[in-house]
Amino acid sequence: MKSIITRRAAFIAAIGITLLVDRTVYAGVLGGFATEWTQLANNLQLVSSYIRLGEQLQQQIRMVLDMTKNSQILPSQVFGSISTDIARLSSIVQGGQALAYSMANLDAEFRTRFRGWGYNSRTWYTDYRTWSQTSLDTTLGTLRAAGLQGQQLQSEQAVLDRLRVMAQTSDGRIQALQVANQIAEQQVQQTMKLRQLMLADLQSKQAFQAAQMQRQAATEAASEQFFTFGGRSGDGRGYQAGQ
Repeated sequence: MKSIITRRAAFIAAIGITLLVDRTVYAGVLGGFATEWTQLANNLQLVSSYIRLGEQLQQQIRMVLDMTKNSQILPSQVFGSISTDIARLSSIVQGGQALAYSMANLDAEFRTRFRGWGYNSRTWYTDYRTWSQTSLDTTLGTLRAAGLQGQQLQSEQAVLDRLRVMAQTSDGRIQALQVANQIAEQQVQQTMKLRQLMLADLQSKQAFQAAQMQRQAATEAASEQFFTFGGRSGDGRGYQAGQ
């Protein structure tokens, strides 16, 4: 009886040990699988963070390249010689007895040549020669100015051709802005030259008008002097026109 009880206790103990071993093995297997899935998820999360970091780095590189591209300036720029052209146009209209807008003593010269109302028989032809020559020389100066501007059109066309090429090949915002600034500067130059040509045209017209008005004033003054002349007396040689 005692041996039977001992055998049963041993059997029950063996079963308990077997169950304990099986439970431990099962828990170990499940724990191993859980650990591997956790590591795999962590690795995937790490890879994902690396991908996001790479995308951010790529975007930053693109931004740096874009900034570098748009900060580049043109190696050479085209600006016209407006000061030289204006000076040449100002001097070419001052030829002979021309009355030019660029003369320093324009006011004094005008008053000397066109004295207004008055008549002097001894200087009539000399004065008339001065008036007509002033008008002719002023007109000639205007034509010279127009001719000079016609010659400058060729060089200005070459400048515009270069600007056109720059506009087509500009790379970046800074270069495009520089080309636009050069085009705007050329527009200002053309406006200044147009104003100067208008001044030359005005001086020619005004010189001609002054000559005509002075001639008419001198003629009217001579008529007034003739009809208001009181005559000479004492010599008995008859009537003579006023001198």
